[in-house]
Amino acid sequence: MPRKVYDVKPPKISRKTEKNIKEFLEEKKPRSSSVSRNKRAAGPREERFFPWRKVAIGAGVIVVLACVYLFFKLPKANVEIWPKVETLSFEETVTADTSADEIDFASNIIPAKYFEAEKTGSQEFPATGNASNEGKATGIIAIYNKYDPPAPVTLKVGTHFLSDSGKYFVTLKRVAIPAGKKSGSKIAPGSVEVEVEAVEGGEGYNIGPATFSVPKLSGTAYYYSIYAESSNGMSGGYAGKVKKVIDDDIELAKDSLTKKLISEAEADLRNNLPEDYMLIDEMIYSEIISASADTKSGTAADSFTYNAKVKSRALTFKKSDLEKFAKDYIISQMPDSETLLESAFKTDCTASKTDIDKGKTILNLNFSSGIYQDINKNYLIPLLVNKNKDQIKETIKDNLGDQVSNVKVNLWPFWVKKSPNSQKAIKVELKFE
Repeated sequence: MPRKVYDVKPPKISRKTEKNIKEFLEEKKPRSSSVSRNKRAAGPREERFFPWRKVAIGAGVIVVLACVYLFFKLPKANVEIWPKVETLSFEETVTADTSADEIDFASNIIPAKYFEAEKTGSQEFPATGNASNEGKATGIIAIYNKYDPPAPVTLKVGTHFLSDSGKYFVTLKRVAIPAGKKSGSKIAPGSVEVEVEAVEGGEGYNIGPATFSVPKLSGTAYYYSIYAESSNGMSGGYAGKVKKVIDDDIELAKDSLTKKLISEAEADLRNNLPEDYMLIDEMIYSEIISASADTKSGTAADSFTYNAKVKSRALTFKKSDLEKFAKDYIISQMPDSETLLESAFKTDCTASKTDIDKGKTILNLNFSSGIYQDINKNYLIPLLVNKNKDQIKETIKDNLGDQVSNVKVNLWPFWVKKSPNSQKAIKVELKFE
């Protein structure tokens, strides 16, 4: 017989079900309240303490992860290689020429350039010569003429008169003495007053009133007829020593001043050269433009002033041009597989011959540099991954052989025993100390 299916529960079944649900809920309700009370009671206690255990666990995890990261990322290898260095030295003659615009390697010519400086100056110098500074005594005398028979007498310029004290005086101009006048047996002498001067300087000629004779008339009839007297003394005589300029003073002044000015002009040349230019002493030419003293030789003076003007010209060249010539020369002489060691490059040059007017100078150039076998780091680094120190050194020796004089390997951190697998963490450095 077919089983009946109800879409709506019968009343009995429905009531039974509701009863069961109520009983179930009543049983659950006290338990739920108990749990809720327990939670309320326990809640304040849990909130009273910080969760240190959870924090410690989290921190520990972070530290472990960091250590793992650092273990794989921090390792580094620093490999220092000392290549063997060979020194090449050369000597060449190079011409620095103002007519050249660029380096001519085939003819050993580098460009040159003129620079010049002028200096003008004056300086006071002492006079070293000695001279007498004398004043001659002068005065007025009356010359008498009592020649018999009476006749005028003429005396030339510079006629000497001798005083009764033995001092000589001379006339300064031509003298005409009138004739005397005769009265019976007596003659009244003619006379004239003239100025006379001592024959030399000095205070000894400052004599008092005196009588004078004419020595040149001695032995003639005029000697006792022509004579002179002074009513006043002579004055103005003095003597002393003064300095005077001599030829040696002028020559020494010229030498001293021009040397000083030339030194200053050459210093200006050096100080004002562009930074890249070189100046060698043998390539400087200096000349005196003008030189003169303001006082002639023989002039009495304590000092004098000397004036001069000089000019210095220099033939210079660029240091970079000289070094480029030397480096290119070395490179042309070394094997293609070698590399020029810039830190060991040296040059030294002197000027053997300079023609300042033609703008040319010949340089003796000595130059040298270290060279070493080129090391390809890009090829070498992949060979050094995941190797200990001894293996790294052995690998370098196998690949570079006698090209290397020393190898030093540093692994980091200290616990690392092998180089990292990453090529980026391996550094190869060439050392030349």
